[in-house]
Formats: sequence, C-alpha cells, structure tokens
Amino acid sequence: EPVLAEVINLSNNAVRQFTVEKDIAKAIKQGLDLKFGGPWHVIVGKEFGSFVTHESGYFVYFMLESKAFLVFKTAS
Repeated sequence: EPVLAEVINLSNNAVRQFTVEKDIAKAIKQGLDLKFGGPWHVIVGKEFGSFVTHESGYFVYFMLESKAFLVFKTAS
C-alpha cells in the first residue's frame, strides 16, 4: 500500500534526522499532510495509551528503534 510505505519511509527518515520524539512526530505528520492531505496525527514514544477515532483504513501502530509509533488520519 502506498500510504503505509510512505509512513514507514517518513518514519525511518525522521528517526535518522531527529532525536526528540516531538520532532520525529512533527516531521512524519508534515510529510503525510503534504503528500496525502490532512489531517494526520502522529504519536511517538515509549509508553502511551490511546483511544482515537480515525478514517477506515488509515491507522497503523508499529515499533521502530525501540519507540512506538501511532499514525492515523481523521476526517477534515
């Protein structure tokens, strides 16, 4: 899927470029908003809970470099 591939690509690039989780999340969000339209929401951290509403098919949770990533899109 092109969206998932872009999420992974942006995440890998952001982890290489930034060390602060807020900056990693911001870079991913800005890239997704630019390429696919927004609003996208990105949470990056080691521990967090979530309860969100998202567009069907636009939600992913994964681990990268011992950080958890929650990425989803909501209706504008």
